[in-house]
Amino acid sequence: MHQLEREGDRAAARVNLLIERQERMIGSVLLGNNLINILCSALLEHFVSESLPGAAGIATATFVTTALVLVFAEVLPKTLAINRPDAAARLLSAPTLFVTRVFGPVIGAIQWAIAKTLGLFGVQVAPDAEPGAAQEEIRGAIEYHHEEGMVESRDRRMLGGVLDLADMDVSEVMVHRKNIAMLDADQPVRQIVAEALEAPYTRLPLYRGDRETIVGVLHARDLARAIAAADGDVEKVDIQAVCREPWFIPDTTNLKDQLNAFLRRKSHFALIVDEYGALQGLVTLEDILEEIVGEIEDEHDAAVQGVRRQPDGSVVVDGWVTIRDLNRALDWDLPDDEWVTVAGLVIHEAQTIPDPGQTFIFYGHRFQVLRRQRNQLTALRISPPLQDVGQGAIP
Repeated sequence: MHQLEREGDRAAARVNLLIERQERMIGSVLLGNNLINILCSALLEHFVSESLPGAAGIATATFVTTALVLVFAEVLPKTLAINRPDAAARLLSAPTLFVTRVFGPVIGAIQWAIAKTLGLFGVQVAPDAEPGAAQEEIRGAIEYHHEEGMVESRDRRMLGGVLDLADMDVSEVMVHRKNIAMLDADQPVRQIVAEALEAPYTRLPLYRGDRETIVGVLHARDLARAIAAADGDVEKVDIQAVCREPWFIPDTTNLKDQLNAFLRRKSHFALIVDEYGALQGLVTLEDILEEIVGEIEDEHDAAVQGVRRQPDGSVVVDGWVTIRDLNRALDWDLPDDEWVTVAGLVIHEAQTIPDPGQTFIFYGHRFQVLRRQRNQLTALRISPPLQDVGQGAIP
């Protein structure tokens, strides 16, 4: 209706106006409906009683009135409106608006009396809309149409991904600091250039001394321009002059705000720090877009990093792989509300740090620990969904 109104449809504009005054519109319709039903009943009883006086006339009038009202005033128009909601709303918008204006003062007085009466019991008649109610309504519509087969699984994930951005922090999608490809700024220029060319990324942080001491971000395009300006003499390139200023963001930033920040700053790369300023990881524009459209792969990417399918249908997963990425890649439904990585999920459910060889069954999947390095689970084997298997550990 809003789209039709923007296109100049006057009937749709009336529908939207009535929806904005929903309580008054409903009250007016009910008042008019009751008046007509009672008037019809009184007239029919009057005419029937002349030919059938007494109880027989009352019974006949009651039966006929009920049948007529039920069929022609209740079931038939409501069935028509259910099957043609937009057309019915636009067709009836003019008479409904007229009735609303005629009975408006009466309905206003009734609403005032109702509000005062309910207020005595602490009931608020028109509460403010709950935060996120619109998003939950949209999400519910998406799930409903998916179950009805009108929305494909991929489209459902994409639409749901847009709604999830405001509820997810950058820490949930970031590349952990252990997995960041970095360059040592103290190395010779030729070595830095060689490592930059071998890396599968176009943006690489530079550190000096400690890996957490980031002094700049080297962009492959800037490096190529500098080499071209030096006539191909790599030794003449000033790496520090070519680097860009690093952009640090807190790990509590939600993805929606960070996406807007990327677009506003025209930047695609940010480093994440915690409340103490310690480096936690990095996030890129691609990481956020992948939460909407799924994995974005190019000729330098592995199909699914850290996930290796096995002939028996199971998968071998690196511990740092996020549950969300695993669900997307394999169309699974492992919970990702409280845990980010697969290793985190297993450790939380097992209530311990398992040893290699231990096997657990959680959420219909069998998790077998393959490798452990100190206190980290580095590799696990996960079975496809099991049938009729409860949650718990296998001793």
